[in-house]
Amino acid sequence: MVRNQERRAALADAGIRVLATEGARGLTHRAVDAAAGTPRGTASNYFATRADLIFALVQRIGERLTPDPAVSALLRRRQPGRELFGEYVRDIVRRLMADPHVTLALFELRLEAARRPDVAGALAEWRRRSFEDDVAFNRTAGLPGGAVEIALFHFAVDGLVFDRLTQPLDDGLDVDDAIDVLVSRLLP
Repeated sequence: MVRNQERRAALADAGIRVLATEGARGLTHRAVDAAAGTPRGTASNYFATRADLIFALVQRIGERLTPDPAVSALLRRRQPGRELFGEYVRDIVRRLMADPHVTLALFELRLEAARRPDVAGALAEWRRRSFEDDVAFNRTAGLPGGAVEIALFHFAVDGLVFDRLTQPLDDGLDVDDAIDVLVSRLLP
């Protein structure tokens, strides 16, 4: 297996762009090579199968959506409560909106997972682990809400971000205001 991690990450980033702009049907090794500006066959050298490529994209999306440790440390110093929970939700939304290609690629993978078991398998483990980490973090940080509330926030944030990145229902709706209302209504 090829060991150049920078090239591997660059190819995965190119795959994310292809997935976001062309959809799952446009995601081919050849399209990734073209997007990365690498010679034909390079993506196949790093990711032998389409399943390997998709698994690498899931991993890379996870890396790119990982919270900034400095932001997390700053938030951890604050008093637990609804307001702090709202700040965490804002940080999640900011990360999801900062690079639309990453989030659109994630949505594409989720749609493809409904049709293809191999994609579902690659995505399911990452999503399950991320959700469990969110619930555990919320509990250890002393923030309000449990697994049900965290799931409801995931559903709401997914919908909000999907709306903003595709065809917004209401362009005038302030995202921060929407998060404040959501937090006040979902948390005890």
